[in-house]
Amino acid sequence: MPQKSGFDVEAGDHLALGATPDADGVNFALFSAHAERVELCLFDAEGGNEHRIELPEYTNEIWHGRIPGLKPGALYGYRVYGPYDPENGHRFNPNKLLIDPYARELVGDIHWGQSCFGYDLESEEKDLSFNGADSAPDMPKCRVIDPNDFTSIDDLKPGIPWSRTIFYEAHVKGMTQLHPAVPEKLRGTFEGLANRDVVEYVKSLGITSIELLPVHYFPDDAHLLDKGLRNYWGYNTIGFFAPASRYYGPHGLLGFRNMVRAFHDAGIEVILDVVYNHTAEGNELGPTLSFKGIDNFSYYRTMPDEARYYINDTGTGNTVNTSHPRVLQMITDSLRYWAQVMNVDGFRFDLGTILGREPEGFDQRGGFFDAVGQDPVLSRLKLIGEPWDIGPGGYQVGGFPPGWSEWNDKYRDTMRDYWKDEDGTARDFAARVLGSGDIYDFRGRRPWASVNFVTAHDGFTLNDLVSYNEKHNEANGEANRDGHDHNRSFNYGAEGPTDDDGINSVRDRQKRNFLATLLLSHGVPMLLAGDEFGRSQMGNNNGYCQDSDISWLHWQGLPDSAQALRVFTARLIALRQEQPLLRRESWRNDLTISWLNPVGGEQTEDHWDDEGSTTLGLRLTTKHLDGNENAWKEALVLFNPHDGQVPFNLPSLEDGQWILELTTADPDVERVDLNDTDHYDLEPRSLVILRRA
Repeated sequence: MPQKSGFDVEAGDHLALGATPDADGVNFALFSAHAERVELCLFDAEGGNEHRIELPEYTNEIWHGRIPGLKPGALYGYRVYGPYDPENGHRFNPNKLLIDPYARELVGDIHWGQSCFGYDLESEEKDLSFNGADSAPDMPKCRVIDPNDFTSIDDLKPGIPWSRTIFYEAHVKGMTQLHPAVPEKLRGTFEGLANRDVVEYVKSLGITSIELLPVHYFPDDAHLLDKGLRNYWGYNTIGFFAPASRYYGPHGLLGFRNMVRAFHDAGIEVILDVVYNHTAEGNELGPTLSFKGIDNFSYYRTMPDEARYYINDTGTGNTVNTSHPRVLQMITDSLRYWAQVMNVDGFRFDLGTILGREPEGFDQRGGFFDAVGQDPVLSRLKLIGEPWDIGPGGYQVGGFPPGWSEWNDKYRDTMRDYWKDEDGTARDFAARVLGSGDIYDFRGRRPWASVNFVTAHDGFTLNDLVSYNEKHNEANGEANRDGHDHNRSFNYGAEGPTDDDGINSVRDRQKRNFLATLLLSHGVPMLLAGDEFGRSQMGNNNGYCQDSDISWLHWQGLPDSAQALRVFTARLIALRQEQPLLRRESWRNDLTISWLNPVGGEQTEDHWDDEGSTTLGLRLTTKHLDGNENAWKEALVLFNPHDGQVPFNLPSLEDGQWILELTTADPDVERVDLNDTDHYDLEPRSLVILRRA
């Protein structure tokens, strides 16, 4: 039972949102435009013994008060009073303990049950009913954090130029849970990811920027727990300032900051995948955990003239209302916190189109884009949008404003189709390899606006892309109905693992083809962690709920082919970084580009229109060498997606000769003098790099 507070309370400051400690007390401030009263709830170290204190002041729609004598480390939450009127968008219920949107740390987990919902789960009226059960025993508590804990930790951000950036999409637990060099107590934690061997491994590949799947606090969905599963990916945020405590090691919150420092010390950036488009509170039948009980009508987009229901452009039940200035402020405050206090280098925005939505639809000049674009901190970070959602006009590849990069799914789909030897892919393939200028060469955007990828967390791994014709998601408990059905994959003769040497040989070559094309394409390459050594999820293309061997990276007992692929990947990355010719910085430089056909001439319109003519040569020439004596002046990349050998007539050189630098047909071949030959026999399904000697 709550007790009468023995704490004094002062007016405090409405400008310092969240819980802000000073020399002798803590200020609390909470935005709610429609609340009638707000109680601050303080708890003991075990999360019990609740004391309720009414916040005394209300300024500019912010409730605030200061508690003298309160110290960092205190646990707290809120109870917010107001109308319970779902049909008009209001869902206040003071029986529900609510998470502070600005909480820097959350302690404990959500214990799912009736108490977590604002309505009676058994009522025929559904969410129009009212549930008086107290949720405090079943809710995590917010912790007051001392900002001085972070001021002594200082490191410089690597500041990797976009033209040299190579992303590595990884999962905190997936990278560390089975890593033999990580002590068991640190596996699955931020501190485990900071392990010297893990960081050095990432560095050894040549990776410049590790992109982490969501690390903001997120719960495990009740329906997953009922099936013995968990929310592994983390796209279900309920705390935009708080790290996911499931990834804590011995140093707790500081473990995240130490992880960032470990990567920075190695010259590697840290990019966070962030989910500001929806929250874990779901639709009208979802729980009341934070925003829904603080000011539902302000925080979420509700249906016009039917505010009981939510606009669901995210497909998750609700959509965060970035058109509201206080909600927009919360998101930008969160971004600055992670950039300035936690020192991360950039963000990848899940369902990023949502952030550009205004009431009339997606707007490239919407409030969020304008706010970020003029912000002196945020505008200097790496900003990557996932440029789609499921709402009207939700597909916005190429539609983000200058300063943004975007996940380019057109690149992914084209590469998969091309290397499957689909007819009619040559023209699109050429555009994607050269940075998708048809999409991004506008308004001064650079080739690095395109983040190129063949695989990502969502979908098949690279190994499974060439090993399965169909998805195999039975372990997810949905009778294999979940996940994508159109994967553009091919198994080359057997579904899944096989002992057939011929099939395995083709699969290994195709992996090399995908990796080589990715790392030779203009734009910014993104590699999925583990693809460099052929990690498999056994055909599961939707591992969102698989906190298990299916999703974790296996580091031991790998075949020789895995190590060979890793070496090949590192070689490709090194080649890209060494040769400016292979990483175009601008559409407007002195790089001369031409596409050739196998018979020895430049591609004509007739060649491009010939759907079966997909064997291509890309000739790159430059005079601008930046004083680099080892820089190539000219290179020729040959692509053959067919399952038969193709003779390719080589262009003649006025001086010098062609050197074979690399071929995916044999990863051990390196720097072979072609001795003035006028043609090259392209092996089936292969890529070749030639350079002028």
